[in-house]
Amino acid sequence: MKTDFINNMTHEFKTPVSTIMIASEALRDPEILEDKSRVSRLAGIIYDENVRLGDHIERVLSIARLENREVKLDNSPVDMNILVEAVADNMHLQLEKKGTVLSLQLDATQPVINGDEFHLSNVIYNLIDNANKYSFDAPKITLRTRNSGKYFVLEVEDEGIGMTKEHTKRIFDQFYRVPTGNLHDVKGFGLGLNYVHDIITQMGGAIKVRSEKDKGTLFEILIPQN
Repeated sequence: MKTDFINNMTHEFKTPVSTIMIASEALRDPEILEDKSRVSRLAGIIYDENVRLGDHIERVLSIARLENREVKLDNSPVDMNILVEAVADNMHLQLEKKGTVLSLQLDATQPVINGDEFHLSNVIYNLIDNANKYSFDAPKITLRTRNSGKYFVLEVEDEGIGMTKEHTKRIFDQFYRVPTGNLHDVKGFGLGLNYVHDIITQMGGAIKVRSEKDKGTLFEILIPQN
C-alpha cells in the first residue's frame, strides 16, 4: 500500500510540476512576452498549479498531524443540516460536470452537535467526492440526516461501483485505494477515508460502511449529540 501511495503521490505531484515548467519556459520566449493576454493566461496557469501543489502537500501533512495528535479539534455548536447544504452547494459545479444527481433528505430534527466545523465540512466533502468518483456515468448520490437516540446520524449513499467485503475491511487503512476496474480517472493518495475515520473517531463518533459490488455503497456516520 505504501508503494501504491508513493506511485500515486509521484504522479499527482509530477503533473502540476510539469505544467509549471512548460508555462515558465513559454514565458521566456520574447515573442510571448509581447502578448499581454498570453502572459496573463500563463501566469494564471502557474498560480493555479502552485495552489494545487500546495493542496497536495497540505493533505499529506494533515494526516501526519492527525496521527501525532497535533491537530486540536474545535468543539463549537455546528448545525449539520446547514453544513451539509453548504458543502453540497460548494460542490455544485464539480458534480454538475459529471451529471451527478445529488439528493438531500435532511430529516434530523436536532441537527446541532458540538464539533469542528472545518474538519466536519472536509469529512462531508470527502464522502461526496468519493461517491462521485467511484460511480459510473451520471452518479446518483443521496445524503440523509436523522437522529437516533443520543446520536446525530449522517448517511451518504451512492449507486456506484461498490466494494467486496474484503475491500470494505480495508478502506479506512492509510494509503489503501479500492481497485477501480474500468474506471481510469480516479486519482488520489488513499488518504481521504483514513482522514474521515480519524476525525470522526477523535470526536467520539463512529463510521460504518455497507457495500455491494456493482450495486453501491452506504457510509453511516454517528456523532454524539452532546
